[in-house]
Amino acid sequence: MALIDSIVVFVVSLLIGALGIYVGANLLVDAQDYTYAIVTALIGAVVWGVVGFFLGWIPLLGPLLVFLAYLAVINARYPGGWTEAIGITLVAWIAVLIVLYVLALAGLTAFDAVGVPGV
Repeated sequence: MALIDSIVVFVVSLLIGALGIYVGANLLVDAQDYTYAIVTALIGAVVWGVVGFFLGWIPLLGPLLVFLAYLAVINARYPGGWTEAIGITLVAWIAVLIVLYVLALAGLTAFDAVGVPGV
């Protein structure tokens, strides 16, 4: 049962993270494909995890490199440049915080999501 619970938590967290990316991309670059945002969130989570595993331990520089790797995923997946990628990430982070706050208040989820760093 623990495996099924973990899978459900991962999928729900991924969908919430993708929602944040979708909102950010929709507002900043007029991208309106939620499925694309789900794939982006999944790729971003994998890149975040791999780069974090190999470089995240480096004091000060490690977390910055991990975040830059995540931004590179957003930059590669959506039109625009680094400024738009930063904007999408910021809007995604805020959107996910709002959704998770509401869900946590309702007692439906923990305060975290897959696919958006730091949340």
